[in-house]
Amino acid sequence: MKEVISRGAQNFLNLSKDSKVLVVSHFDTDGVTSASIICKAFKRANINFSMKIVKSLRDDFVLSLPKDRIIVFSDLGSGSLELFSDLLKVFVIDHHEIKTKPLPNTVLINPHLLPDSEYEDICSAGIAYLFSKALSPDGSNKDLASLAIIGMVGDLVKTIGPYNNEILTDADVIIKKGLQIYPATRPLNKSLEYSSRMIIPGVTGDIKGVLKLLRESGITKVDGKFKSLIDLDEEENSRLITGVILRRRGLDNSRLIDNIYLVKFFGKLEDAREISAKINACSRLGRSDIALSFCVGSKKARKDSEDIYADYKQMLVSALRFVDSSKDSKIVGNDYVIINAKDQIRDTIIGTVTSILSFSSKYKEGTAILGMSYNESGIKVSLRIVGNNGRKAHKIIGGVMKNFSGEWGGHDNAAGCTISRDDEVKFLESVKHSLEYSELKV
Repeated sequence: MKEVISRGAQNFLNLSKDSKVLVVSHFDTDGVTSASIICKAFKRANINFSMKIVKSLRDDFVLSLPKDRIIVFSDLGSGSLELFSDLLKVFVIDHHEIKTKPLPNTVLINPHLLPDSEYEDICSAGIAYLFSKALSPDGSNKDLASLAIIGMVGDLVKTIGPYNNEILTDADVIIKKGLQIYPATRPLNKSLEYSSRMIIPGVTGDIKGVLKLLRESGITKVDGKFKSLIDLDEEENSRLITGVILRRRGLDNSRLIDNIYLVKFFGKLEDAREISAKINACSRLGRSDIALSFCVGSKKARKDSEDIYADYKQMLVSALRFVDSSKDSKIVGNDYVIINAKDQIRDTIIGTVTSILSFSSKYKEGTAILGMSYNESGIKVSLRIVGNNGRKAHKIIGGVMKNFSGEWGGHDNAAGCTISRDDEVKFLESVKHSLEYSELKV
């Protein structure tokens, strides 16, 4: 893939001398960090460009794109290659599944082009970084590697092969093993209380339970506040882990301890997961402009992102309460749950809600959690698989979507699609059948 990236970068530099460039990127953390890397690299190379951040790559949007510009797609495009025939020149920097062969006018940079023996799960921000590095052989873009780490963390990349290792080597990052609560740089009482990725019964959402856990772990306040996770000594950390495991007895603790990535952001060491969460919150509440400005260093955007993140967390709490209390919205089968939220949960957060549920203690490994929510033009569908038992989310969604029109894509553990509201009932029946069948196959 290195040769593809190098040739693609040189080709792009040659063509962009005489043409304007439009960058189109996805609105999640991986997409926004990809866009930020590209934005900074293009500015340094004096490339004339503009940028759009989008929720999805609809067919009508692609057909409306200017025919006299170079188009760079980031974190999307691999599923729409057949639509690019009328465009001048297209560069696709993406990691999603490739559905058709690229046209002659398209340069595709995607790890799925690698042979199976060499495939590595690289997020789009990682590919964008390697592309930006190839644009500037003098090494001036190496400082953008930290943004790629945030994209990697936001996209839950776990495989560290040669490409991801190169990014980690270039980045100003500290990697520590620790409990998967975040942020690891904030006082422990707050990190434990608001832990949504790793639910701790009797602790998550319960300040009394938090204080009891800390007391039992022998962790006390220093200068009026609790230490952060990364500031605990070895003994304190060991006691805290023991306390968490005792409260999570009977649950899957295989992901309890993992890498924590700390990056320099605005001159301060930050937990990449928290930065990712803020970017994600901005975009999902319709402020991708703030997310992008935050990534490229705007202090005002940093403050705005914190305010939006606070609102976003409250919105998620309300959505999760709705899921708990509404029996009519749920279809529960063998190893699957369908949540048809209709207009009760925003389409931009239904994926986050299903992700939180997939990390909770409520569902056993292998459970498929599918969420549906109305948007302005149809229904947004998000599927998550709990753990890793062989079920493939993108295979399930791809199989169902053979019978429906609409955009779809995804990975092993997470996938999604959009469908027409007219297809709601038919889609529910089809996806129920598919989930039951996939459960039997596994």
